[in-house]
This record gives sequence, structure tokens and C-alpha cells, in this order.
Amino acid sequence: MSEYLAQRAAALDAADELAGARKLFTLDGTVYLDGNSLGALPAHVPERVADVVNRQWGRLRIRSWTEGDWWTAPERIGDRIAPLVGAAPGQIVVGDSTSVNVFKAVVGAVRLLDDPARTDILVDATTFPTDGYIASSAARMTGHRIVPVDPSDVASALGPATAVVLLNHVDYRSGRLHDLPRLTAAIHDAGALAVWDLCHSAGALPVGLDAHGVDLAVGCTYKYLNGGPGSPAYLYVAERHQASFDSPLPGWTSHADPFAMTPGYEAAPGSTRGRVGTPDILSMLALEAALDVWNGIAIEQVRAKSLALTDFFLECVEAYVPAGPVTSLTPADHAARGSQVALRCEDAARVMEELIARGVVGDLRRPDILRFGFTPLYVGFADTERAARVLADVLAG
Repeated sequence: MSEYLAQRAAALDAADELAGARKLFTLDGTVYLDGNSLGALPAHVPERVADVVNRQWGRLRIRSWTEGDWWTAPERIGDRIAPLVGAAPGQIVVGDSTSVNVFKAVVGAVRLLDDPARTDILVDATTFPTDGYIASSAARMTGHRIVPVDPSDVASALGPATAVVLLNHVDYRSGRLHDLPRLTAAIHDAGALAVWDLCHSAGALPVGLDAHGVDLAVGCTYKYLNGGPGSPAYLYVAERHQASFDSPLPGWTSHADPFAMTPGYEAAPGSTRGRVGTPDILSMLALEAALDVWNGIAIEQVRAKSLALTDFFLECVEAYVPAGPVTSLTPADHAARGSQVALRCEDAARVMEELIARGVVGDLRRPDILRFGFTPLYVGFADTERAARVLADVLAG
């Protein structure tokens, strides 16, 4: 069986239209299946960052705000991300962390609705913890009530008191993909606004923010977008909401005339009003360079390979691993699957430690989930077969 699957993997790699993208990254002999936590380094980024440090900062210094186009970077890079999440230009601004942008989005959505009868903020009960923490704080500050709800129960939980719904597009533990078009439509039918966290979907699958009428969205850039550790996040505000978007963090760089330094605040037009303070230029320009790997690549190609990789991994695990030691938590249905596979394993911590020691890098979600992220730009089918084979060896040991 192993010989057959290895041959299958070789044939799939030979037919892979994205195989050429692998050479754009700095890789080694490791099977790296943790790009859903931190994407691999695009090979050209160090040289570009060195230019930012040595020439732009080192020689041009303050002139780089204009001559190096530092000042316009948040909007310019936002427009680079826009096609990957299905947004037209002018609706995404890059800067701050995902947590800060969740706060801006949730409070901004409450202010957009401005309906005292709508007292509830529904939040994904299975969400990444920070989103829940931030939403709870936003609720306290705005006099609203937090209502945790499983994404599968959102439609039935909506009502005349619902103001805003904050959901994750992909569950970070299981890899379940939630139905963004259907849930957004249901939220709108209830008269509420939809805020989506795209951290585990942007760069892995089509999102369709504009097509599906999403109101606001946030996401990080260091996972499938390969922006580097701690690279700045982004905020999407649909064009129809921008003129009324009232940010709870009205910093000087979102002012209509920031260098006037006036005591009164007047919001800038467009996505710029989502900015707060001085852009984090070093990490932001590293992200801009990293986005070059997407040139000429359609997100639909990435999605097709992602599904093929995760299908193949599940097939290999089923073939190599005896029944019992692991159970897949990831939906078999393509329409409900992100770009990762989560396996429940009783001795998960030890197993992942041994996998990493043997050159297969995934990650652990305590107490018992082995998580494997498949980044189609640099993960191949031979990698996938090897990961399943090594997993079987570790479990057998």
C-alpha cells in the first residue's frame, strides 16, 4: 500500500499546476504542515527587508515616508490582499493586530446599526479565545449583551434584539468551514450586521466578501498569506458602510488631515478611517514583499489543491494508521472543510513532539488535537504521504 500511495503522490505532484510556487519559499527537508499558524518565508523577502532597513531607513530616513511610499502602505497593501478575499479596491486597510481590528469592527458595527432595541452581540461559541475576549469587552463598553452561539445554531438564535454577529470563517481547532454566504444572508434578514474573522481562510480558499454582502471582516496575514511573525492584520469595511463607520480608536493617521494636528477629530474618507497610529513599517513592508508570491495565482487554484491535499492525507491516514488511535474531526464534505486536518489523539502531546523530531511539523491544540495545515503554495502530495506514514510509525511505536 505504501508503494502505491507513494506512486500516487508522485503522479499528483507531477500534474500539480501550483508546483512551481514551491521554489518561491525558503524550505528544507521538513514536511511543514503548520502554515496555518505561521507561513513559510518567501525566499525574496530578506533582500527586500534589507533594502527597507539599509537604504530606506538607513539612508533616506524620514524622506522614506514620501519617497519610499511608507505613508500609503496600509491602503496599498490592503488593495493587494483584496483580490484574495473577494473585495474590490479601497475597502481594506492593513495595520494593528487582529485583536485590535476585531475591537474596531465589533464596536464600529454596533455604532453603524445604532438601534437601542438591538442589545445582543452574538459571538461564535467555539471562537479563537481572543475574539471572545474582545467581543465581551466591546459588549460591556457599548452596553450590549454577549450571546455565545454555535455557528450551526446562528440562524435560530437571531432575533429582533440581535445587533451584530461575530463569526470565524474556519474553526481553528477542527478546520470546519462555516457557510459564510448563508449565514451572512440570515444575519441580514434579521436586520443585524455580520463581522467575519478570516484568519484561517484568507489565502486558503475563496471568501467572496463583496459578493456575499459581508459588512466588516478582519484577518491576520502571517498564516496562509506568509507575512511573517506578528505581521500586521487588516480590516475590511464594505464601501456602503465607510461614510458612517465610526471607529472606536480614532487615531491621528485616520484623520482627514493628519498633519494639521488639530484638536478636533475628522475622519478620513474610505478605508483610511480604519487606521489608528503610525504604521509598523518594517513588518508591513515585509508583508508587502511576501504577497508577491501570489502574482499570477488564482485563489480558486489554491482551493482545488487544498481539497486534493486534505483528501489525500485523510486517505493515507486511513491506509497507514490502524483504526482507533486517531479520529478525524475535520468534515469529509468539501463545502464544510477549510485547509487543515484535525485528528483527535489520546496522547497528542507526545505524538506531536515525536512527529516534529522526525521532520513532520504540525501543531497541538490541547488537550488532544493534532492539527495539520496544508498550504498549497508549498506543500506537495509527497509531503502529505510522508506525513501520514511518519504518523503511523509514531503511533505504532
